[in-house]
Amino acid sequence: MTLFDVAKKNIQGNFKHYLIYLLSMIFSVMIYYIFVSLQYSKAIAEGLQSSESLRAVLSQASVILILFTAIFVWGSNAFFTRKRKKEVGLYALLGMRRQTIARMLLYENLIMSLAAIIVGIFLGTLLSKLFAMILLKLLDNPVKAGFEIHLGAIGQVTLVFAALILITSMQGYRLIYKFKLVELFQAERKGEHAPRISLLAAGLSVFLIALGYGTAFKPISTTQGILVNFSIILIGLGAGTYLLFRSLVIAFLRLSSLDKKRYYRGINMIGTSNLLYRIRSNTVMLTTISLLSALTLCAASVGYSLFYTQKQSAVQEMPFSYTYAASDNDFDAKARQIILSDTRHPVKAEISLPAITIDADLTRFAYQPGNYEPKKVPVKLISASSYNRAAVALGYKERLQPSGRDVVLVRPLYTNLSADEVRGNRISVTTGNDQESLEVTRIAEGRILPWGYPDMCIIISDSLFSQLSKSIGTITYNSFKVSGQETTKETSTALAKLAGEGTGMATFYQQYRQNVENAGINVFTLGFLGLVFLAATGSIIYFNQLTEAEASKESYRILRKIGVSRKDIRRSVAKQVLFVFGLPLIVGLIHNIMMLRALAGINLISGLFAAPILISGGAYLLIYFAYYAFTVKTYYRTVSAKL
Repeated sequence: MTLFDVAKKNIQGNFKHYLIYLLSMIFSVMIYYIFVSLQYSKAIAEGLQSSESLRAVLSQASVILILFTAIFVWGSNAFFTRKRKKEVGLYALLGMRRQTIARMLLYENLIMSLAAIIVGIFLGTLLSKLFAMILLKLLDNPVKAGFEIHLGAIGQVTLVFAALILITSMQGYRLIYKFKLVELFQAERKGEHAPRISLLAAGLSVFLIALGYGTAFKPISTTQGILVNFSIILIGLGAGTYLLFRSLVIAFLRLSSLDKKRYYRGINMIGTSNLLYRIRSNTVMLTTISLLSALTLCAASVGYSLFYTQKQSAVQEMPFSYTYAASDNDFDAKARQIILSDTRHPVKAEISLPAITIDADLTRFAYQPGNYEPKKVPVKLISASSYNRAAVALGYKERLQPSGRDVVLVRPLYTNLSADEVRGNRISVTTGNDQESLEVTRIAEGRILPWGYPDMCIIISDSLFSQLSKSIGTITYNSFKVSGQETTKETSTALAKLAGEGTGMATFYQQYRQNVENAGINVFTLGFLGLVFLAATGSIIYFNQLTEAEASKESYRILRKIGVSRKDIRRSVAKQVLFVFGLPLIVGLIHNIMMLRALAGINLISGLFAAPILISGGAYLLIYFAYYAFTVKTYYRTVSAKL
């Protein structure tokens, strides 16, 4: 029998342990191949306004996927090397050279990885058309995708995972040459000691998590405030979660063991002791899974929220169907002719909006846009009569009647300014040798001009507008509202070709398509990355519990000999595994809600994220439950063998 045959026999003998690792590897290869192949898809490239945006997003997602897969593969191999230390020690005791043992482990790794790559690419090739159709559906394009095989994608996937195989093979060599023979035989006894309780660390964990949660509810109005608050949230939740599992959970387990009535009921003592003695060694794993679950759920919820509100966002960013700056040449006539000739989308309203563009002093204003000096922030001044005519055309109920130097601020998009914050604030503008101080009296919700940072639009009285326009001059925006503006692709394309520099041509369709594409790509990317993360984190917990099952076999064998039923053993296993699966999931879900609250505070996510939370959270729970049930079954089978 050759060394390669021995490697194959080892895989066959331990296949039930290798299976979950193999399936996770296949899943990672499949998803990575799909991501890469979509970058080459002609059907998707033809349906996008900018195919480069898709390639950029998928390339970034591929990098994240590679890094996470590498960490997962490294951790999985660490599990197998720990599990097989005694086996490796036996080979060494029988006289097998270390170099030969290392080659045998290399052959095993090559066989498993090669099988994962072949099956993963095969499944990815079969499913790439399905995922291309899903992406086209999310992009609101006709679902027409052919079956394609991309040799470039196959080569890239093979190269990436070949590098991962090389890295994990080096890990096997490290096992052989680092440990002494006695250490290999005593590997399972390592770390079996009662953890000490640190009340200071337990209290600090509560303080840090409470600090992060409290910061999530604080209002933020500046870029610096966003950076400070989110730094506090991330550091507080990260460090607090680590100390939570490191000390606070241990303290609760110790307190539960003091309840003698419950502790000695049935075989609760075994489950509690297993958790208590091993929780500290699993701190990093539980912390990582909690934080990763929170980030994944948060990203998925944000992506789904943007997808649900894409049309609403487009309407806010582009109130009219077409808007452009009037000019003296024949551009206006040509643009108007293109719009009126589109009989499929008749014009419902046509309006001209004179506006004054000027730099204002916002040093005494509650909101100061980033990247601008407070004394020189560009603002647009519009008369009340012009605003009210636009409001009628857009169907707004709000009408404005500012007088004197009192003005109304149209709420800047993506800000959470309240009327109380801005009431009484002053904005100063300079006209020639004079300086006008304008007092903000209220906030208007209805926007009438296309969004453009810093998005400061101020409604002033007609008399003040007439006075200022004499010394500053105005820019007139011609705006059109048409029926069925979501399908005005041809007209928008014709206007874009006609428009030149300085025309400020903006169309609802372009903004709408951009929102649809960004939201669709984000949902697709975040959704499938989340599935990979779920598969990997579930596998990591599975491997961890399988290791603990091997170490606990003797304890359960003794319990069985003294009369404990198999039903009680299964119940104990289910409770113990539920604790390991459920605790980081609950912590991750709560962290996710707090992070979403913080994002809602800076208007990065709308208030419509109840459905995304339920969808992403429900998917997480279903997949985790499947991993939980599989782990309980495997754990019980391991500890009940030969009972």
